Amino acid sequence: MKGIISIQSHVVFGHAGNSSAVFPLQRMGMEVWPIHTVQFSNHTQYQQGWRGRAFSANDINELVTGIENIEKLADCQAVLSGYQGSAEQCQVIIKTVKKVKQHNPAALYVCDPVMGDPEKGCILADGITEQLINDVMPIADVIVPNQFELTQFTQMEITNLEQAKAACEKALSLGPKMVLVKHLHSIADDTFTMMLATQQGCYISQRPQLEFAKQPVGVGDLISALFTGGLLTGMSPVAAFEHATNASYGVLKETQVRQQWELQTIAAQNELVSPSECFTAKPV
Repeated sequence: MKGIISIQSHVVFGHAGNSSAVFPLQRMGMEVWPIHTVQFSNHTQYQQGWRGRAFSANDINELVTGIENIEKLADCQAVLSGYQGSAEQCQVIIKTVKKVKQHNPAALYVCDPVMGDPEKGCILADGITEQLINDVMPIADVIVPNQFELTQFTQMEITNLEQAKAACEKALSLGPKMVLVKHLHSIADDTFTMMLATQQGCYISQRPQLEFAKQPVGVGDLISALFTGGLLTGMSPVAAFEHATNASYGVLKETQVRQQWELQTIAAQNELVSPSECFTAKPV
């Protein structure tokens, strides 16, 4: 039984972190082995707050060691990481990736480098951003940053398409083999733009920008999971990119129709495998 180790946050109610990533991967036919960096009652943008705690780095290491002890790391096809609760957890991610690749050199490491954004209520512990930039992202096969995270990694300003392409090319020179920018907010106001960069070239996908009273949380986690799932099911990087765009849009449309804040991933589950709309990636 081959699987994906997904090391991310978890919310009991709603869809963010592993709660946004695990089901879509399962719906795409993947076995997922989730490890939670934190467990919260709900995501952190609720006015009423949230309850829960971060797990220690050792807790995560112990779970990976347990999987190794039953000789299953050779069956791990990918490590997917997202929100980290401490700088120490970042070091465990690095250790886990190295351990998995020792058992299966073909395994992918997909890093969603979640960095602090106080405006969105996402505040990180000290040292996480620095660890992501200096130690974690360079060892990833695939990184899935947003525009802010790409800027932090490359130290390059992004205000237009050419600068975004140049930043992606710089990111490729720093270690990753593939970059998926899950939101380029400075490109256009009326469309949602994503960019894929590989050694073969750069592509963008654009789809309508949907309006919400409150922007759903966990969309980036969903996009990272869909792209990972696409690559592991044998899609080309461009096809996986298009699938991530189309499937996430389908989930968001269902969320908008139901006038919900939390992603309607279960209600829109058919979109995860057969998106009803198609936005084609274009070379840039």
